[in-house]
Amino acid sequence: MAIELNYAPENSESAAAAVSAIRQMIETGKLPADGRLPTERELAAELGCGRRTVRRVLDTLEAEGLIWRKQGKGTFAGQPPDPTGALAAEIAPDADPLVVMEARVCIEPALAELCALRATGEDVQRLRKLAQRASHPMDADTAELWDGALHRAIARIAGNRVMLTAFALLDEVRMGADWQEQRHRARTPETMALYETQHRKIVDAIERRDGAAAFDAMRAHLEALSDNLRTSIRTLDE
Repeated sequence: MAIELNYAPENSESAAAAVSAIRQMIETGKLPADGRLPTERELAAELGCGRRTVRRVLDTLEAEGLIWRKQGKGTFAGQPPDPTGALAAEIAPDADPLVVMEARVCIEPALAELCALRATGEDVQRLRKLAQRASHPMDADTAELWDGALHRAIARIAGNRVMLTAFALLDEVRMGADWQEQRHRARTPETMALYETQHRKIVDAIERRDGAAAFDAMRAHLEALSDNLRTSIRTLDE
């Protein structure tokens, strides 16, 4: 008995609707604690489209970094766990904030330069939104949250896996309680205004595809952070 195959293209409107629905599912947190999405079959039934459309949509979202997949486990929101987390937990207790800043000054300007060469128009729009959120935080915790999100986005868009792993290690360390307390003490209305200007310069350079300017802007920003941390630590010791 012959099997009839349907090669008719699926409606592009259904794909657009599926993208929108899955994005909303991720952004509104309507997922289990582990971030696992429904299966392709479940998504197709829920969204009223074919599995081929769902698969194509998931491919797109994975390329954007919004989801990740693990064979035999499923599809998850966000980024896959980074093995550098365990290493960061080991070195964090002995990591001086100024030593971490030295390493950031060595790594992040180069990531910003690569980001300027590889960012898409949509990437730039996301960076601007993150920079804006970092500039108008509700409290110290949200300030650190959005600032970190901006720097992580730049590192991810840079597209160098080895450098991203090095960045992820530093990022894990700087999420420690001691680091957060040091940053909080060094944060003032004046420094926040300065960081807002510096973030804008970094994103402007990335939008212009000016790698050298992005490098210099990120370096200036991190050096300002280092100077402010150093002053805060010195004041605390006196």
